[in-house]
Amino acid sequence: MATTKKTAEATAATTNTKNSTSNVNLFTKDNYMWMVIGLVVMALGFLLMSGGKSADPKVFNPDEVYSTRRITIAPILIIGGLLIEIFAIMKKPKSN
Repeated sequence: MATTKKTAEATAATTNTKNSTSNVNLFTKDNYMWMVIGLVVMALGFLLMSGGKSADPKVFNPDEVYSTRRITIAPILIIGGLLIEIFAIMKKPKSN
């Protein structure tokens, strides 16, 4: 009889532990929104960095390769997107 009671108590404790951990959300809707914003900013940076194909492969045009858009703006956007992602992961949910 004592064994049955201990088993029932252990099962109830295990069930309560499983339910309490399954209801905990690591991220909120706000976190996911910031993650999407960070991904969009990074994608924009990669799109700005792409291109530069020359019409004639034997001719090197430094203005196409070393433009301000590819060398300065695109990397800043990519790093900014990564910083937004870090912020989105570290942001604590609002307390009610």
